[in-house]
Formats: sequence, structure tokens, C-alpha cells
Amino acid sequence: MGHSGHSDHVPAGAGHAHGHSHSHGPAAPVSKHLRKVIAAVLIPFATAVFIGMVVLWPGGAPAHERSGVGFDRQTQQGEVVSLERVDCKSVNASQVPPTGDTSTPEGREAQAAQTGECKKATVEVGTGPDKGRTFVEVVQPGAPRQLKGGQEVVIAYAPDAPRDLQYSVIDVNRKFPMALLAGIFALAVVLVGRMRGLFALIALAVSFAVLTLFILPAILQGSNPLVVAVVGASAIMLIALYMCHGLTARTSVAVLGTLVSLLLIGLLGSLFIGWAFLSGNTDDNTGLIHGLYPNIDMSGLLLAGVIIGSLGVLDDVTVTQTSAVWELHQADPSMGPRGLYRAGIRIGRDHIASVVNTLVLAYAGAALPLLLLFSIANSSMGSVANSELVAEEIVRTLVGSIGLVASVPVTTALAALVVSADRPGSPGSAPVSQPARGGRGRRRKR
Repeated sequence: MGHSGHSDHVPAGAGHAHGHSHSHGPAAPVSKHLRKVIAAVLIPFATAVFIGMVVLWPGGAPAHERSGVGFDRQTQQGEVVSLERVDCKSVNASQVPPTGDTSTPEGREAQAAQTGECKKATVEVGTGPDKGRTFVEVVQPGAPRQLKGGQEVVIAYAPDAPRDLQYSVIDVNRKFPMALLAGIFALAVVLVGRMRGLFALIALAVSFAVLTLFILPAILQGSNPLVVAVVGASAIMLIALYMCHGLTARTSVAVLGTLVSLLLIGLLGSLFIGWAFLSGNTDDNTGLIHGLYPNIDMSGLLLAGVIIGSLGVLDDVTVTQTSAVWELHQADPSMGPRGLYRAGIRIGRDHIASVVNTLVLAYAGAALPLLLLFSIANSSMGSVANSELVAEEIVRTLVGSIGLVASVPVTTALAALVVSADRPGSPGSAPVSQPARGGRGRRRKR
């Protein structure tokens, strides 16, 4: 009797909706006592996250007067209806003639503006109050963005400017290729991941919703960015992990491991961001945010970014480690917690070596133009690392990496303790229920 109740309980929580989600390893039956211990930790944590979201929930981004700078402009859609080639001299008459000195960038630019062949684009406004109105945009020969006939463009609209200067092209419309790429990604995930891939996509959509509907507006309203990031990141973690991996003890251990590592990242991050005097206000975009919302704590925003940025890789490491320990226990149920920990940590070391490299290269790749500038300027590595822009990335990478490295022993130890404590829970049930589920899982995998 005890057996049937026991084996029913595990799939009821998650196994049915994610029937094959345990196919790579049957969820070992978890004793009632252990379930209570895990629930005693996770239920208060989930409740605290829920209350935190309710308390901090914003009513949307606060209104402000548009500054007309950077992203804070009114934009409309438009289309290039015709394009003609003209002599640059005729359209740049008002520019200062070049001095003939082409050794400076300004001199070269001025000369090109007078001697090259420019394009004169007629652009039709496609949306907004002046739909159908056309204006002329001159494209210089050296401009990074060249226009083509029939191309869809994004137009900045400045209602206060003189009529001739109200509209200007600021970008091309690239929504279609972006949407197509997103479609290919979703298709690839579902084709390879099947049902679990679908759940991963849903979890991704939910994560994005938490970010745009809760984290960003709450920070704009002036809530403490660190508190908002911790609450938001915890909500994303709970939803994503349980949705992708099922309501099992295995997932709960991964959640606990991720939580401990996130707390460590938060503490280290706040310590070193304060100690290194990182203001978080280093480029045009952060400067604009600070100008529009002076009461936003910019260094807190930097810390929030570190926490949210580390979360994705952390999930990966903790889930893998927990799975590894569970599989090891499955393969050799006689292994004690110490043996499980040793074997699990060996797998973890391989994982950590590759993940740390991934994180550092991801940040270096994102900052490549910046690194190139420093290399052009012939700066020494010391002075480059000391500049706030690079120091920010270094602190971000290293704090995230320390959290990642710490997550391996923490999660492995938790998983080894949980899976070992599990053995005496129900001696009769494990041998009977395991092979049946294991066989089903293997058959399904094939």
C-alpha cells in the first residue's frame, strides 16, 4: 500500500505533464521526510518572492517629457521612395571648404563632403500625423548607413523644429530579418528539444515578461535596483527551472544551489562595486538615464545587471550538477554522500573550466570595439583595466565567475546529501518502482 502511494506521488507533481522530462534518468522516489525538508525551505522562499513582487510592483514606467536625445525620441516609420546621385558640392554648400590638410579625420571628412558623390534620398513618412508627407535626406559617401530605393526606415520626428527639419532618418527598419531569426531559433529549439524545448521557450517568454513588466519599471520608479533584481531574478529562476524540469526534488536542489550562489554574487558585487568606486554611469545611454531619472541609483543598476546576467549560466550549472549526482546515485545506489560528492565534483570541474571561459569570452566579445580602441591608443593593459568602462566589465565577469565556481561545490554537496538521505526513506519501494520507470524512460528515449 505504502509503495503505490509512494510511486504515485512523484509523477503526480510533474511527471505527467513532462512525461518524458525524466526520460534521461528516472526521478528517484523521494521520501516524505525529505519532501517536507525541501518544502520547508522553498515554500517560504517562494512566498517571500511573491510578496516582494506584490510590494514592489510598479504601475508602468513613470511619464516624462521627451528629451529628443538618443533613444528618447519620437519615431515614425517611413520608406525611401527615390534615390538620386548628386555632386556633394551642390548639397554641402554651407560646409567649410577643406583646408587641404587630409592628415586629420576632420580634414578628410570635409574634403569628402565637397568632392565625393552623395545620394539624395526622398523619404515618405508612413505613420503618424504627417503620413504621406515626403522629405529629403542627404547621404554622405562615407556615412556608415547607406540607403537604397524601396528600403523601410525609422524616422525621428521633432515636432518643435522648423518644418523643413522636423523629420530625419535615424535607422533602417530591420524587424523582418529579426523576426525571421527568432522564428528559426524557436523552431530549432522545439525540433531538437521537443516538449521540453517548448517549455523552455515558454519559460523564456515568462522571463522576458518579468524583466519588462516588473524589473525595469520598478527600477525606473526609484525602487532599490538590488532588491528589485534579487526579487525579479528569483521569480525568473523559480518559474524557469520548475517549468523546464518539473516539480521534483532534483529541481528543488538546483533552485537552492542557484539561490545560494545568487546571494554570494549580490554580496561580492555590492562590496567590490563600492570599493572600486564604480558609478555605473559610463556611456551615453547610462548618462541619458541619469539625466532623465536623476534619483536612479546607477551603481545599484550595475549590480542588478551583474545578478541578472549571471542567472542564466548559473541555472545551467546547478541543473547539470544536480542531474549528475542523481544519475550517479541511480547507477550505484550503494554510494555514500562522500563518494557521490567526489564523483559529482569531478564532473563539475570540467563544467566550470568551460563555463568560466564562456563567460569571459562573452563579455570580451561584447566589448570588442572598446578593446580595439584601447589597442589603437596603444594603452598599457594596466591603464585599460583601470578605466571605469573596462573595470565595470572586469568586476561583472569576475563576480559572476566566482558565483559560478562556488555554485558547483554548493549544489553538488546539497544534491549528495539529499539523494543519500533519501535511501532509508522507503526501503521497499525503490527496487520495485525504479526498474519499471527506468525501462520506460529508456524506451522512450530511443
